[in-house]
Amino acid sequence: MSEERITRRSLASPKTKESDWSRFDVLTDADIEDAVTADLDAAPLADEAWFAQAAIVEPPLKEAVSIRLDKDVLAFFKTTSTRYQTRINAVLRAYMESELRSKR
Repeated sequence: MSEERITRRSLASPKTKESDWSRFDVLTDADIEDAVTADLDAAPLADEAWFAQAAIVEPPLKEAVSIRLDKDVLAFFKTTSTRYQTRINAVLRAYMESELRSKR
């Protein structure tokens, strides 16, 4: 057996104590930057050069169409997600990209 302590919680467990944010309110930007720099697990902070070269990526435009689908196909997609139209689009895109790759 593992020597590691396992803590179990349930919805019936009492809520954890609220955080005391007053000690964070007094931190300066320099204090925060020093803390992040000292944390080996923290991602590096973005600098001005990163923002200057970052590109805005916009999703492709959508076009409203009317399409006739088999009843069972539509029912299947509706049961898999509330965003079933997005899922259908993703399946069609995967098929399209596969076809384009195979024609190269």
